[in-house]
Amino acid sequence: MSPLPPLTAIPPDLQTLADYERRAEHHVPAATWAHIQAGSAQTLARNRAAFERLALLPRMLTDLRGGHTRLTLFGLEHQAPILFAPVAYHRLVHPEGELACVRASVAMGVGMVASTLSSVPLEAIAAAARDAARALGVALPPLWFQLYLQEDRAVSAELVARAQAAGYEAIVLTVDASVKTSGFALPPGVTAANLRAGADRRQTSVPGSRILFGTPLADGAPTWADVAWLRAQTRLPVILKGLLAADDARIAVSHGADAIIVSNHGGRTLDGAPSALDVLPAMLAAAGAVPLLVDGGVRTGPDIVKALALGATAVLVGRPQLHGLAVAGMAGAAHVAHILRAELELAMAQLGCPTLDRIGPACLLPRSS
Repeated sequence: MSPLPPLTAIPPDLQTLADYERRAEHHVPAATWAHIQAGSAQTLARNRAAFERLALLPRMLTDLRGGHTRLTLFGLEHQAPILFAPVAYHRLVHPEGELACVRASVAMGVGMVASTLSSVPLEAIAAAARDAARALGVALPPLWFQLYLQEDRAVSAELVARAQAAGYEAIVLTVDASVKTSGFALPPGVTAANLRAGADRRQTSVPGSRILFGTPLADGAPTWADVAWLRAQTRLPVILKGLLAADDARIAVSHGADAIIVSNHGGRTLDGAPSALDVLPAMLAAAGAVPLLVDGGVRTGPDIVKALALGATAVLVGRPQLHGLAVAGMAGAAHVAHILRAELELAMAQLGCPTLDRIGPACLLPRSS
Protein backbone atom coordinates (compact mmCIF):
# COMPACT_ATOMS: atom_id res chain seq x y z
CA MET A 1 0.00 0.00 0.00
CA SER A 2 1.33 3.45 -0.91
CA PRO A 3 2.12 5.80 1.99
CA LEU A 4 -0.39 8.52 2.77
CA PRO A 5 0.53 12.10 1.83
CA PRO A 6 1.27 14.59 4.63
CA LEU A 7 -1.81 16.05 6.29
CA THR A 8 -2.72 19.65 5.53
CA ALA A 9 -4.18 20.23 9.00
CA ILE A 10 -3.48 18.78 12.45
CA PRO A 11 -6.39 16.54 13.52
CA PRO A 12 -7.56 16.81 17.14
CA ASP A 13 -6.58 13.22 17.97
CA LEU A 14 -2.86 14.06 17.68
CA GLN A 15 -2.14 15.15 21.24
CA THR A 16 1.07 13.34 22.22
CA LEU A 17 4.33 12.28 20.60
CA ALA A 18 3.09 8.69 20.82
CA ASP A 19 0.10 9.69 18.70
CA TYR A 20 2.46 11.05 16.05
CA GLU A 21 4.56 7.90 16.10
CA ARG A 22 1.51 5.70 15.52
CA ARG A 23 0.28 7.91 12.67
CA ALA A 24 3.69 8.41 11.02
CA GLU A 25 4.07 4.76 10.05
CA HIS A 26 1.28 5.21 7.50
CA HIS A 27 2.95 8.22 5.84
CA VAL A 28 6.31 6.70 4.84
CA PRO A 29 7.36 3.64 2.81
CA ALA A 30 7.72 0.45 4.85
CA ALA A 31 11.49 0.20 4.29
CA THR A 32 11.99 3.81 5.36
CA TRP A 33 9.90 3.30 8.48
CA ALA A 34 11.93 0.23 9.42
CA HIS A 35 15.12 2.25 9.01
CA ILE A 36 13.87 5.18 11.11
CA GLN A 37 12.69 2.95 13.94
CA ALA A 38 15.64 0.54 13.81
CA GLY A 39 17.67 -0.11 16.92
CA SER A 40 18.62 -2.76 19.41
CA ALA A 41 15.45 -3.92 21.16
CA GLN A 42 17.27 -4.16 24.48
CA THR A 43 18.80 -0.68 24.33
CA LEU A 44 15.63 0.94 22.99
CA ALA A 45 13.70 -0.62 25.87
CA ARG A 46 16.25 0.64 28.39
CA ASN A 47 15.93 4.17 27.05
CA ARG A 48 12.25 4.23 27.87
CA ALA A 49 12.43 2.13 31.04
CA ALA A 50 14.95 4.56 32.58
CA PHE A 51 12.38 7.35 32.37
CA GLU A 52 9.40 5.21 33.33
CA ARG A 53 10.86 3.90 36.58
CA LEU A 54 11.34 7.44 37.94
CA ALA A 55 8.38 9.01 39.74
CA LEU A 56 7.84 12.76 40.09
CA LEU A 57 6.77 14.27 43.41
CA PRO A 58 4.23 17.11 43.01
CA ARG A 59 4.45 20.16 45.30
CA MET A 60 1.46 22.42 45.78
CA LEU A 61 0.75 26.11 46.55
CA THR A 62 3.96 27.42 44.98
CA ASP A 63 3.89 30.95 43.60
CA LEU A 64 4.26 30.46 39.85
CA ARG A 65 4.33 34.10 38.85
CA GLY A 66 7.24 34.96 36.57
CA GLY A 67 7.68 31.35 35.52
CA HIS A 68 9.51 30.49 32.30
CA THR A 69 11.60 27.72 30.72
CA ARG A 70 14.52 29.81 29.42
CA LEU A 71 18.16 28.89 29.89
CA THR A 72 21.47 30.28 28.68
CA LEU A 73 24.10 28.03 27.16
CA PHE A 74 27.34 29.29 25.61
CA GLY A 75 26.05 32.81 26.08
CA LEU A 76 22.93 32.20 23.96
CA GLU A 77 19.37 32.03 25.23
CA HIS A 78 17.22 28.97 24.65
CA GLN A 79 13.48 29.39 25.12
CA ALA A 80 13.28 25.83 26.46
CA PRO A 81 15.77 23.06 27.35
CA ILE A 82 14.87 21.20 24.15
CA LEU A 83 16.74 20.77 20.87
CA PHE A 84 15.97 18.84 17.72
CA ALA A 85 18.73 16.23 17.63
CA PRO A 86 20.84 15.68 14.53
CA VAL A 87 18.98 13.22 12.32
CA ALA A 88 20.07 12.26 8.82
CA TYR A 89 18.09 12.57 5.61
CA HIS A 90 14.88 14.36 6.56
CA ARG A 91 13.78 14.14 2.92
CA LEU A 92 13.15 10.46 3.50
CA VAL A 93 9.85 11.50 5.07
CA HIS A 94 8.99 14.87 3.48
CA PRO A 95 10.13 16.68 0.31
CA GLU A 96 11.05 19.86 2.22
CA GLY A 97 13.22 17.86 4.61
CA GLU A 98 15.40 19.83 7.00
CA LEU A 99 14.01 23.13 5.72
CA ALA A 100 10.61 22.28 7.20
CA CYS A 101 12.15 21.11 10.47
CA VAL A 102 14.28 24.21 10.98
CA ARG A 103 11.28 26.45 10.27
CA ALA A 104 9.37 24.48 12.90
CA SER A 105 12.22 24.89 15.37
CA VAL A 106 12.19 28.66 14.83
CA ALA A 107 8.43 28.89 15.17
CA MET A 108 8.47 26.96 18.45
CA GLY A 109 11.66 28.49 19.86
CA VAL A 110 13.67 25.29 20.16
CA GLY A 111 17.22 24.83 18.95
CA MET A 112 18.16 22.50 16.13
CA VAL A 113 21.29 20.48 15.39
CA ALA A 114 21.73 19.99 11.64
CA SER A 115 23.41 16.75 10.57
CA THR A 116 26.42 16.28 8.33
CA LEU A 117 24.13 13.79 6.56
CA SER A 118 21.34 16.28 6.01
CA SER A 119 19.50 15.95 2.71
CA VAL A 120 19.61 19.76 2.31
CA PRO A 121 22.89 21.74 2.28
CA LEU A 122 23.83 23.17 5.65
CA GLU A 123 23.87 26.71 4.22
CA ALA A 124 20.28 26.38 3.02
CA ILE A 125 19.18 25.18 6.48
CA ALA A 126 20.76 28.20 8.16
CA ALA A 127 19.28 30.58 5.59
CA ALA A 128 15.81 29.06 6.07
CA ALA A 129 16.12 29.56 9.83
CA ARG A 130 17.02 33.23 9.41
CA ASP A 131 14.22 33.80 6.90
CA ALA A 132 11.69 32.16 9.23
CA ALA A 133 12.81 34.26 12.20
CA ARG A 134 12.44 37.46 10.16
CA ALA A 135 9.05 36.45 8.82
CA LEU A 136 7.74 35.56 12.26
CA GLY A 137 9.40 38.48 14.03
CA VAL A 138 11.04 36.21 16.59
CA ALA A 139 14.58 35.65 17.84
CA LEU A 140 16.57 32.99 16.03
CA PRO A 141 16.96 29.95 18.30
CA PRO A 142 20.42 28.39 18.60
CA LEU A 143 21.52 26.45 15.52
CA TRP A 144 24.30 23.86 15.87
CA PHE A 145 26.08 21.71 13.29
CA GLN A 146 26.73 18.01 13.86
CA LEU A 147 29.96 16.69 12.39
CA TYR A 148 30.84 13.18 11.29
CA LEU A 149 34.60 13.22 10.85
CA GLN A 150 35.55 12.35 7.30
CA GLU A 151 38.44 10.17 6.19
CA ASP A 152 40.20 13.23 4.79
CA ARG A 153 40.74 15.84 7.51
CA ALA A 154 40.62 18.55 4.86
CA VAL A 155 37.01 17.60 4.15
CA SER A 156 36.15 17.78 7.86
CA ALA A 157 37.89 21.15 8.13
CA GLU A 158 35.89 22.39 5.15
CA LEU A 159 32.62 21.31 6.77
CA VAL A 160 33.52 23.15 9.98
CA ALA A 161 34.49 26.28 8.02
CA ARG A 162 31.23 26.14 6.08
CA ALA A 163 29.24 25.81 9.29
CA GLN A 164 31.02 28.79 10.85
CA ALA A 165 30.51 30.91 7.74
CA ALA A 166 26.80 29.98 7.62
CA GLY A 167 26.25 31.15 11.20
CA TYR A 168 26.11 27.90 13.15
CA GLU A 169 26.92 28.48 16.81
CA ALA A 170 28.42 25.17 17.96
CA ILE A 171 29.97 22.03 16.49
CA VAL A 172 28.57 18.71 17.73
CA LEU A 173 31.03 15.89 17.06
CA THR A 174 29.31 12.50 17.02
CA VAL A 175 31.81 9.94 18.29
CA ASP A 176 29.77 6.76 18.69
CA ALA A 177 28.53 5.96 15.19
CA SER A 178 31.55 5.63 12.92
CA VAL A 179 31.20 1.84 13.17
CA LYS A 180 27.63 0.58 13.04
CA THR A 181 25.48 -1.70 10.91
CA SER A 182 23.22 -0.39 8.17
CA GLY A 183 21.64 -2.13 5.22
CA PHE A 184 19.40 0.73 4.15
CA ALA A 185 19.77 2.10 0.61
CA LEU A 186 18.74 5.71 0.07
CA PRO A 187 15.88 6.12 -2.39
CA PRO A 188 16.35 8.21 -5.54
CA GLY A 189 16.45 11.94 -4.88
CA VAL A 190 17.75 11.66 -1.30
CA THR A 191 21.48 12.28 -0.87
CA ALA A 192 23.99 13.51 1.70
CA ALA A 193 23.82 17.07 0.39
CA ASN A 194 26.88 18.27 2.31
CA LEU A 195 29.24 15.58 1.01
CA ARG A 196 30.61 14.63 -2.35
CA ALA A 197 29.37 11.39 -3.87
CA GLY A 198 30.99 8.30 -2.41
CA ALA A 199 32.15 9.94 0.81
CA ASP A 200 30.11 7.56 2.95
CA ARG A 201 32.47 4.73 3.99
CA ARG A 202 30.99 1.24 4.06
CA GLN A 203 32.30 -2.26 4.66
CA THR A 204 30.57 -5.41 3.46
CA SER A 205 32.01 -8.66 4.74
CA VAL A 206 31.84 -12.08 3.11
CA PRO A 207 32.83 -15.43 4.60
CA GLY A 208 36.59 -15.83 4.69
CA SER A 209 37.34 -12.13 4.34
CA ARG A 210 37.96 -9.43 6.91
CA ILE A 211 34.84 -8.51 8.82
CA LEU A 212 35.67 -5.19 10.51
CA PHE A 213 39.15 -5.08 12.05
CA GLY A 214 41.84 -4.34 9.51
CA THR A 215 39.38 -2.65 7.12
CA PRO A 216 39.42 1.06 6.14
CA LEU A 217 36.16 1.51 8.07
CA ALA A 218 37.69 0.48 11.39
CA ASP A 219 41.11 1.97 10.69
CA GLY A 220 39.52 5.34 9.94
CA ALA A 221 37.40 5.51 13.09
CA PRO A 222 38.03 8.76 15.02
CA THR A 223 40.28 8.86 18.08
CA TRP A 224 41.00 11.37 20.84
CA ALA A 225 43.69 12.84 18.58
CA ASP A 226 40.90 13.83 16.19
CA VAL A 227 39.05 15.58 19.02
CA ALA A 228 42.16 17.60 19.81
CA TRP A 229 42.53 18.40 16.11
CA LEU A 230 38.93 19.60 15.87
CA ARG A 231 39.30 21.75 18.99
CA ALA A 232 42.16 23.54 17.23
CA GLN A 233 40.13 24.13 14.06
CA THR A 234 37.28 26.24 15.42
CA ARG A 235 36.46 29.09 17.73
CA LEU A 236 32.97 27.65 18.25
CA PRO A 237 31.99 25.51 21.25
CA VAL A 238 32.79 21.84 20.64
CA ILE A 239 30.28 19.33 21.99
CA LEU A 240 30.93 15.58 22.00
CA LYS A 241 27.87 13.42 21.34
CA GLY A 242 27.75 9.75 22.19
CA LEU A 243 29.67 9.31 25.45
CA LEU A 244 28.40 6.96 28.17
CA ALA A 245 31.50 6.18 30.27
CA ALA A 246 32.62 8.48 33.08
CA ASP A 247 36.27 8.00 32.12
CA ASP A 248 35.44 9.21 28.61
CA ALA A 249 33.79 12.29 30.10
CA ARG A 250 37.02 13.12 31.97
CA ILE A 251 39.09 12.66 28.83
CA ALA A 252 36.66 14.79 26.82
CA VAL A 253 36.99 17.66 29.28
CA SER A 254 40.78 17.37 29.16
CA HIS A 255 40.61 17.64 25.36
CA GLY A 256 38.65 20.88 25.50
CA ALA A 257 35.05 19.71 25.11
CA ASP A 258 32.66 22.51 26.02
CA ALA A 259 29.72 20.16 26.61
CA ILE A 260 28.81 16.48 26.31
CA ILE A 261 25.68 14.87 24.95
CA VAL A 262 25.17 11.66 26.90
CA SER A 263 23.69 9.31 24.32
CA ASN A 264 23.56 5.75 23.03
CA HIS A 265 22.63 6.99 19.54
CA GLY A 266 18.97 6.21 20.02
CA GLY A 267 19.78 2.54 20.58
CA ARG A 268 21.19 2.20 17.06
CA THR A 269 24.79 1.20 17.79
CA LEU A 270 25.42 -1.28 20.65
CA ASP A 271 22.97 -3.92 21.82
CA GLY A 272 22.97 -3.83 25.62
CA ALA A 273 24.25 -0.28 26.06
CA PRO A 274 22.92 1.61 29.09
CA SER A 275 20.50 4.50 28.83
CA ALA A 276 21.76 8.04 29.20
CA LEU A 277 19.82 8.45 32.45
CA ASP A 278 21.44 5.39 33.99
CA VAL A 279 24.96 6.78 33.56
CA LEU A 280 24.15 10.46 34.08
CA PRO A 281 25.15 10.67 37.79
CA ALA A 282 28.60 9.19 37.11
CA MET A 283 29.03 11.38 34.04
CA LEU A 284 28.18 14.49 36.06
CA ALA A 285 30.75 13.63 38.70
CA ALA A 286 33.40 13.14 36.01
CA ALA A 287 32.58 16.17 33.85
CA GLY A 288 32.68 18.80 36.57
CA ALA A 289 31.22 22.11 35.40
CA VAL A 290 30.91 21.05 31.74
CA PRO A 291 27.20 20.94 30.78
CA LEU A 292 25.70 17.55 30.02
CA LEU A 293 22.77 17.12 27.65
CA VAL A 294 20.73 13.93 27.32
CA ASP A 295 19.59 12.17 24.15
CA GLY A 296 17.59 8.98 23.74
CA GLY A 297 14.00 8.07 24.60
CA VAL A 298 12.67 11.53 25.50
CA ARG A 299 8.98 11.48 24.59
CA THR A 300 7.15 13.67 27.11
CA GLY A 301 7.47 16.85 29.15
CA PRO A 302 7.82 14.85 32.38
CA ASP A 303 10.72 12.98 30.73
CA ILE A 304 12.48 16.32 30.29
CA VAL A 305 11.92 17.19 33.95
CA LYS A 306 13.34 13.83 35.03
CA ALA A 307 16.49 14.36 32.98
CA LEU A 308 16.94 17.87 34.39
CA ALA A 309 16.26 16.66 37.93
CA LEU A 310 19.16 14.23 37.53
CA GLY A 311 21.47 17.03 36.44
CA ALA A 312 21.08 17.39 32.67
CA THR A 313 21.12 20.91 31.24
CA ALA A 314 18.84 20.12 28.28
CA VAL A 315 17.54 17.24 26.17
CA LEU A 316 17.51 16.38 22.48
CA VAL A 317 14.74 14.61 20.57
CA GLY A 318 15.45 12.68 17.40
CA ARG A 319 12.85 10.35 15.90
CA PRO A 320 9.83 12.46 17.02
CA GLN A 321 10.81 15.30 14.67
CA LEU A 322 10.68 12.83 11.76
CA HIS A 323 7.34 11.51 12.99
CA GLY A 324 5.87 15.00 13.00
CA LEU A 325 7.43 15.86 9.65
CA ALA A 326 6.07 12.69 8.04
CA VAL A 327 2.55 13.28 9.32
CA ALA A 328 2.12 16.98 8.59
CA GLY A 329 5.32 18.57 7.36
CA MET A 330 6.50 21.75 9.06
CA ALA A 331 3.24 22.02 11.03
CA GLY A 332 3.68 18.49 12.37
CA ALA A 333 7.26 19.06 13.47
CA ALA A 334 6.23 22.36 15.09
CA HIS A 335 3.36 20.62 16.87
CA VAL A 336 5.76 18.00 18.25
CA ALA A 337 7.90 20.78 19.73
CA HIS A 338 4.82 22.57 21.06
CA ILE A 339 3.55 19.41 22.75
CA LEU A 340 6.88 18.93 24.52
CA ARG A 341 7.04 22.56 25.64
CA ALA A 342 3.42 22.51 26.87
CA GLU A 343 3.91 19.24 28.77
CA LEU A 344 7.14 20.58 30.27
CA GLU A 345 5.48 23.73 31.59
CA LEU A 346 2.54 21.77 33.00
CA ALA A 347 4.88 19.34 34.77
CA MET A 348 6.95 22.21 36.19
CA ALA A 349 3.80 23.87 37.51
CA GLN A 350 2.67 20.66 39.21
CA LEU A 351 6.11 20.25 40.76
CA GLY A 352 6.18 23.81 42.06
CA CYS A 353 9.12 24.74 39.82
CA PRO A 354 8.42 28.00 37.97
CA THR A 355 11.95 28.08 36.54
CA LEU A 356 14.45 25.46 35.45
CA ASP A 357 16.85 26.17 38.29
CA ARG A 358 14.20 24.94 40.73
CA ILE A 359 14.24 21.47 39.18
CA GLY A 360 16.44 19.07 41.12
CA PRO A 361 16.57 15.71 42.91
CA ALA A 362 13.79 16.83 45.28
CA CYS A 363 11.40 16.62 42.32
CA LEU A 364 11.90 12.84 42.20
CA LEU A 365 10.36 10.35 44.59
CA PRO A 366 13.26 8.75 46.49
CA ARG A 367 13.93 5.21 45.27
CA SER A 368 13.50 3.80 48.79
CA SER A 369 9.92 5.10 49.07
